[in-house]
Amino acid sequence: MSEEAFNHRLGEGMKAPINVTVLRVFAPLLLLVGALGFVMPDSMALTSGATPYNVFHLLFGVVGLVALGTKELGPVRAFNVGFGLIDVYQAVASLAGLWPKAWFQWKATDDVLHVVIGLGLVTVGLLADRAERAPQKA
Repeated sequence: MSEEAFNHRLGEGMKAPINVTVLRVFAPLLLLVGALGFVMPDSMALTSGATPYNVFHLLFGVVGLVALGTKELGPVRAFNVGFGLIDVYQAVASLAGLWPKAWFQWKATDDVLHVVIGLGLVTVGLLADRAERAPQKA
């Protein structure tokens, strides 16, 4: 997907929305983290390498790319907010012993990353690109 595709929808000469830029970085990062989780020895990993956790990252990396592929801001923002909330839940679940802690086997680093990334994605999803959502005056 090119920046021009989003620019075409938004108007000539406009930059890609912040939500789009964030997800362009984050979706491939999820894929990378998921793949690396399968090959990184647990003794060297700072985060969980549990198979279900790696599959989770790969699955949501693909979902993020699909959201980008729609070339619409709505699905991109929805992914950022939704995945951000899931990330925050994962931190809470890890600390409170809730599902899926036994499957994902989070480490302390995972908890910190989930809080920081989760709150960041929710903030970007809710607050960034508000001008693109507002009705345009003729």
